[in-house]
Amino acid sequence: MSLSENVSNNALFVCFGCMSNVGRITGLAGLEAIRRVGLETANIFCLGALATRATPVLEKMKHVKRIITVDGCPLNCARKIVENAGYQPDATINVVSDLGIAKGPPLNYSDEDVQETADAIVRATRQPSIHKES
Repeated sequence: MSLSENVSNNALFVCFGCMSNVGRITGLAGLEAIRRVGLETANIFCLGALATRATPVLEKMKHVKRIITVDGCPLNCARKIVENAGYQPDATINVVSDLGIAKGPPLNYSDEDVQETADAIVRATRQPSIHKES
């Protein structure tokens, strides 16, 4: 199996910062969205490896069709890391500004918050790419 056959169409870069509720929501919702759409459609890629320019992640990035960032708060760390690595996200989701979920203590979230965010991620995986197909 070649590397390109082992890579999802959508690379998800999620905050997954557990210092606040919205950071936790991004990670949990990302996992839920992948459960719904399957690994062929989307997978969570490593933000840390992208920031450090790790070769395995950079090689996989050559084969993804779409990049989606999911941030919890207005700091937009996931989006900024992706952009600083030289990539343009096809879709960006911010739990606070796009979904209206208030930032709060780490455990202050509901299953509905996670499901609403997962719904937004699933919708993003179905949008057309803003990049030219190679």
